[in-house]
Amino acid sequence: MIKDLMGLARRRFVSALVYSIEGFGAAWNSEEAIKVEMALLPVLVGLGLYFGETGLAKAMLVSVVVLVVVVELLNTAIEKTIDRISTEHNPLSKKVKDMGSAAVLGAILNAVVVWVLVLI
Repeated sequence: MIKDLMGLARRRFVSALVYSIEGFGAAWNSEEAIKVEMALLPVLVGLGLYFGETGLAKAMLVSVVVLVVVVELLNTAIEKTIDRISTEHNPLSKKVKDMGSAAVLGAILNAVVVWVLVLI
């Protein structure tokens, strides 16, 4: 029984990992913002690990940068879903896309505030 559950969990994990990699690849191929953020990610993670004086500070500096990428991926998913429904101009579609963009801006501002507060 436990062996069966472990096998099921392993298969589900592998499937989820494959789907996640495919999703990331789709975002990479269609969104310039993802490419910019992913180029900055290793630099900022490295700086966060270097300048963070405690484990908590390092975790905060790294996690807020990763959060920006996560929110960008969600924003991309929202945009693609709206475009799948219809590509014609619609005021509601614009509002939804703008809200996703605002979420990304919020994540970026959050990262800036955390970095400033932790490092100064």
